[in-house]
Amino acid sequence: MPESRVPRLRRFLVCEPRHFAVQYAINPWMQPDVRVDVDLAQEQWQSLIRVYRSHGHSVAAVEPVPGLPDMVFAANSAVVVDGRVFGSLFHAPERRPESIHYDTWFKTAGYDVYRPESVAEGEGDLVWTGRYMLAGTGFRTTREAHREAQEFFGHPVISLTLVDPYFYHLDTALFVLDDDNIVYYPEAFSPGSREVLARLFPEAVLATRDDALTFGLNSVSDGRHVFIAPRAEALADRLAGHGYVPVPVDLSELHKAGGGIKCCTQEIR
Repeated sequence: MPESRVPRLRRFLVCEPRHFAVQYAINPWMQPDVRVDVDLAQEQWQSLIRVYRSHGHSVAAVEPVPGLPDMVFAANSAVVVDGRVFGSLFHAPERRPESIHYDTWFKTAGYDVYRPESVAEGEGDLVWTGRYMLAGTGFRTTREAHREAQEFFGHPVISLTLVDPYFYHLDTALFVLDDDNIVYYPEAFSPGSREVLARLFPEAVLATRDDALTFGLNSVSDGRHVFIAPRAEALADRLAGHGYVPVPVDLSELHKAGGGIKCCTQEIR
């Protein structure tokens, strides 16, 4: 069955965790008194980059900035579809300066960048499926930002309400497998949002709370390979049963800030 899955080469934007730290708490995972091993975080992050490149994906990098410890979570900086960049306006004041540096990278690379007027946290809450945008709200990105994204991209945007603070971004509770299917943890969503997802994706791979708590849903798929947290073994087995190829990558040091593989990976479409 795995031979039926065809990977599509991707272009990713990342940021080295050179200045990574947990200096404040803006989600339940963050404990400011916890010790962070920056060398280990960098080693783990470098392994992710090597794995991406070994699978044929291209990787570009933004220069990390001292005093911005969460810049490593590049996915939150924007969402890019058809070469159009919808930038970020972070909920937490501590993260708002990150947008300036990501916007500069995109502009230097020749892109125009739209700056949202409402709180919007990039691919953290705006997930492109290939046909429309799934958009999370409840903790960070606002519904008004969903409206802005729809006006900007001209693609349908489907609002989904998150209800569990441990899954504060959509990309901690759901990820796209390919142009036809997704994986998600139903209990992270409001009852109405669960019904919407069930209607849109009747063949979706359903995850458990354990899958989600191991950052199994903060994964990246190229349509065949799923780059996934090693501790999400049960979910990896389920995905293998559906014909995907799990590729474990350990970013456990970055989990201390509530981020994983997808949080570190902005896709430039």
